[in-house]
Amino acid sequence: MDTPDDICPRPKRFSPGPAQPHAAPIYLSSVYECRDPDQADALLSGSQVGYVYGRDGHPNADMLAEHCRRLHGTERATVTSSGMGALALVLLAVLEQGDHVVVSNQLYGRSDTLLTAEAARLGIDSTRVDPCDLDAVRAAMTDRTKLVVVETISNPLLRVADLSALADLAHQGGATLLADNTFAGPVVCRPADLGADWVMESLTKSMNGHSDVVLGLVCGAELHWQRVPAALASWGMTAAPFACWLALRGLETLAVRMERACRNAHAAAEMLAGVRAIEAVHYPGLESHPDHALACRQFGDRFGAMVTFTLAGGRAAADAFIAAAREIPFCPSLGELATTLSHPESTSHRGLAPDQRAALGITGGTIRLSVGIESTETVLAALREGLAAVGA
Repeated sequence: MDTPDDICPRPKRFSPGPAQPHAAPIYLSSVYECRDPDQADALLSGSQVGYVYGRDGHPNADMLAEHCRRLHGTERATVTSSGMGALALVLLAVLEQGDHVVVSNQLYGRSDTLLTAEAARLGIDSTRVDPCDLDAVRAAMTDRTKLVVVETISNPLLRVADLSALADLAHQGGATLLADNTFAGPVVCRPADLGADWVMESLTKSMNGHSDVVLGLVCGAELHWQRVPAALASWGMTAAPFACWLALRGLETLAVRMERACRNAHAAAEMLAGVRAIEAVHYPGLESHPDHALACRQFGDRFGAMVTFTLAGGRAAADAFIAAAREIPFCPSLGELATTLSHPESTSHRGLAPDQRAALGITGGTIRLSVGIESTETVLAALREGLAAVGA
C-alpha cells in the first residue's frame, strides 16, 4: 500500500486571534464559561460547536482525533483514555444484551478477556475463531452476530488478517468488522481502506512513540457513529488534555519513525532466521511467513516494527537471553523509540491457560521484540549479545 502524501498532515489549530500558533496549545481547563443558559444548551446539544465540560470534549482531544482521522482516511475519530478504552467504547456503542461477537483467538490477552468474560457479564455471547481460517469465521457467525474483531497483525505471533475478506464475511452476515491496528499503525496499513468499519489503535504505542502517554483511538464511518459520543462521555473514557497534546506531538514524526523501525525490524528478522538456537522467527516480511503474500498485498513493502522469535531452549533460554541482552530493556509494551523486548508467557498472555498458549504457539522460549529507530548495526549488535548467552 502506498503511503499517503499527507501521512503526517499539519493538525488543525485552535487560535483566539487571527494568527495560528505554530505549536499546538494545551487547554487544561476542565470547564468553559457559557454566555447564558441558551448557549449552554446549544453547546451541550451539539447544535453549536464548542465546549462546556472536559469529560464531554476538549480542544486537545479534538485536534488529536482530527489528525488521526486524516491519517486513517475515515469520516469520524475519537480519542479515549487507553487502548482498552477504545475497544470497550466500540463494544458499548455496538453491542447489547443478546448480541454475539466473533473474536479472533489470537488477540492480546486483555482484549480477549474484555470480549469474552467481561462481555458475558453484560449478556453478550462470543465465539473464538482463527481469523486466518475464513471458513471457520463464516461458520462461527450467527443471526445474532453484530461484530467481528481481529488484529491487523496479531499479538504476539504476527499473523496477518485478510481484512477485505473478513469485511465481506461480516457484512454478508449483517455485522461490522473491527480491526485493532496497533501492531501496524496507519503508515503500514489503513484498515478502513480494506473494508473495516471500525479501526482502533493503542495510541500509547507507535503512534505516540515516546513511552509517556496512555491513550486509545477509535476511527469509523458516520453510519455507525450515532452512539459513540454518548457512550464515550457516559462511561467516562475521555482522554486528558496533556496526554492528547503529547500524542499529537508524537504523531508529527510518525512516518519517519515507522520507516526506520520497519527497516530495522526486517533486518533483525533476517538475522534471527539464520540462528540455530532459534526454532521459529515470526515476521510478515520474511518469505517463510505463512501470510507473507497477503502482507505484501495489504502493506506493500513495510511489515511493521514487531519481530517475535522462539528459542529452542524454552524458558531457561529466554531468561538467559533477556539477562544477557543488556542493551534491550524488558518492557512489556511496544512502539517506543528504542528497541525493547517482552515475554508473552509472563506478561501479555499470562492470563491464558497453558494449553491455550500452546495452541497459539506461545512457549516459555517466545520473545517479542519491539524494534526501535537506533542504527541497524546497534539493533543487531544488541541481539547478538543476548544470543551469545544461548550458544548462538
